[in-house]
Amino acid sequence: MEAKDLLKKIRKIEIKTRGLSNHIFAGEYHSAFKGRGMTFSEVREYQYGDSIKNIDWNVTARFNHPYVKVFEEERELTVMLIIDLSNSKNFGTKVQLKKDLITEISAVLSFSAITNNDKIGVIFFTDKVEKFIPPKKGKKHILRIIHDLLEFTPENKGTNISEALRFFTNAIKKRSTAFIISDFIDNNDFEKSLRIAKNKHDIIALKITDPAEMEIPDMGLVKFLDAETGKFQWVDTSSASVRTEYKKQALLHKERLKKIFAKYSIDNAEIYTDKDYIKPISSIFKKRASA
Repeated sequence: MEAKDLLKKIRKIEIKTRGLSNHIFAGEYHSAFKGRGMTFSEVREYQYGDSIKNIDWNVTARFNHPYVKVFEEERELTVMLIIDLSNSKNFGTKVQLKKDLITEISAVLSFSAITNNDKIGVIFFTDKVEKFIPPKKGKKHILRIIHDLLEFTPENKGTNISEALRFFTNAIKKRSTAFIISDFIDNNDFEKSLRIAKNKHDIIALKITDPAEMEIPDMGLVKFLDAETGKFQWVDTSSASVRTEYKKQALLHKERLKKIFAKYSIDNAEIYTDKDYIKPISSIFKKRASA
């Protein structure tokens, strides 16, 4: 892409995603994350409207009168985007490719972070860590992230989420909030690495999906390319049994992920290339804010 066209595209993404961040996600982001890092400050008498979750039962029992714990907010958080750049990101059969959706979501989350005075960092990965952008603040830093999302060419094609999580756990020492943005099409077992990362950090999974990955249409005999391995395979999509098995495997993969996320209490959302991504992300923010 020529420099002039690239700058136009970056500007277009900035205008759209910054607007979404300021007008839709700003308050929800603050409620969902700024209240997650809290340090104990003092105990005071219960007042009408205080949450019962903050009652200090030991002090209450001692003085026979309700008291609540008061917390101070940690003013600065570190937000990490762990972004899948494997070749499957180039897939898309409806409105847009997965990589374009990933770029928009990453930009929205980045602007939401700096609007709330947080640092934002990025890990690009395939079956290895391709690039690490350390957490920083500022518009210039975010524009660099958007630029790399549009222009960075990974060396490898496959997917290894474990490798990305191991790097993340070792590189980021302070507790952070991390968004894993991936289609989670990974033949490697990443559950152990996810558990270790979750024990240290706040993890959120955003699964990027195209409708054709869930259900294959009847198109006759079709030659398919596996974007990550480069292998071709002829598939008779007119066969009902082939389509049924395809859907079965897709649903099994979806259920496996759900179980893993539930096991480690990881907030997650499935975002489709042909649907609005605002609602699923907003739902996560609201859920966390009310927790």
